[in-house]
Amino acid sequence: MKVEQIYTGCLAEAAYYIESEGEAVVIDPLRETQPYIEKANEDGATIKYVLETHFHADFVSGHLDLAKKTGARIVYGPTAQPAFDAHIAKDGEILTIGKVTIKVLHTPGHTMESSTYLLRDEQGRDYAIFTGDTLFLGDVGRPDLAIKQGEITREDLAGFLFDSLRNKIMPLADEVIVYPGHGAGSACGKKMSKETTGTVGQQRAMNYALRADMSREEFVTEVTTGLVDPPQYFPKNAVMNKMGYESFDDVTARGLRALSPRAFQAAWEGEEAVVIDARSAESFAKAHIPGSIFIGLDGTFAPWVGALIPDLRQKILFVSDYGAEEEVVTRLARVGYDFAIGYLDGGMEAWKASGFEIDTVDEVEGYMYAKLHKEGNLNLLDVRRASEFDAQHVKGALNFPLDFINKNMAQLDRNRRYYVQCASGYRSVIAISILKARGFEHLVNVRGGINELSLTDIPLTEFVEQSTEL
Repeated sequence: MKVEQIYTGCLAEAAYYIESEGEAVVIDPLRETQPYIEKANEDGATIKYVLETHFHADFVSGHLDLAKKTGARIVYGPTAQPAFDAHIAKDGEILTIGKVTIKVLHTPGHTMESSTYLLRDEQGRDYAIFTGDTLFLGDVGRPDLAIKQGEITREDLAGFLFDSLRNKIMPLADEVIVYPGHGAGSACGKKMSKETTGTVGQQRAMNYALRADMSREEFVTEVTTGLVDPPQYFPKNAVMNKMGYESFDDVTARGLRALSPRAFQAAWEGEEAVVIDARSAESFAKAHIPGSIFIGLDGTFAPWVGALIPDLRQKILFVSDYGAEEEVVTRLARVGYDFAIGYLDGGMEAWKASGFEIDTVDEVEGYMYAKLHKEGNLNLLDVRRASEFDAQHVKGALNFPLDFINKNMAQLDRNRRYYVQCASGYRSVIAISILKARGFEHLVNVRGGINELSLTDIPLTEFVEQSTEL
């Protein structure tokens, strides 16, 4: 028996590959199917099942393409109603893979169809559970993503989750391995551990939601407290996973069109596309296409695209480093942005050589900002999330979270000079690129963000104050 976790840091998502005696299972695959097919080919195995723990909201699964290419059967737990052919398993149903079995445990709460898959080894012993978004390490799945107005509330779902955890998961032996669907950084939970595997015993001992003395009412209160609004693309991805989507191969072919600078410019104007610059923040600051939006591949690219571009059908042109073009299209497709229509052939060097205009970002090093801060009042926009801002921020800064930039932009003064800062300099450049594209001209990026400021002679602990949100 082989069990492999395939973890994707950009989405903090874990897919799983299980193989026994020439038969394989893939659990919660990402959009691109080739990595799973290659693993099966290396093992001389046939992918028998694609197991989905639920209708995912934070990414588009590869279940449809993988099933079509391999002949595997898509499996959901009870109550799932996909718009395509799939096996809807009964609670307690047993699936056989080579010499091992997988038991379907219906664990509603995160969503109503959410299910956990219990893997039993060749001797029939409980070996591991694949929990999807039911149980994380240190946390449980948020119960507010599948609420239906007038039908079910997040409190209802939290109650179902309480029962699922206590009736299906907590009775398992301490040594059973826990393989969750996500790790720290995912928006599907609140307090996830950085670890990506654990055991039932460890979770029973340290997970706040599995306390033995916890009442149902206490559980509902704790898991529903402190939830922030999910990214706007979450419900749209859930619909794609339930209703179906275009082949990833077709999406890739459309996005990997090399466009000369003139063709790129013509497509931008003619297709009403958005231009995303996926290079580093440093490269963007030195030279970029005026009006382009920076979202770098070296950060959490896909989630920020999902948070900031409201229309999944928005046509997208992009600029990237040479050789990163396929990665850009893949990451866009992972969160449902299937309409990339091409990239700038030759990158910014070709753009400049063709005589097209370029723009830059004004920047200041952390130590210089510290000096300026001491000398007088500056307008500092801190684009981190409110929780980060409340924990520590520079005195006098305004919290202007990047997540809500489109909503709050009208509250800024176009004639005022703003310094923009985040934790490391990634989000601040995204914010500046969006503001510049909307006509704001007096913007300065604080390079390195608050992380670099903490290395200067400014004692940040003396400048902490309560949130001053716009």
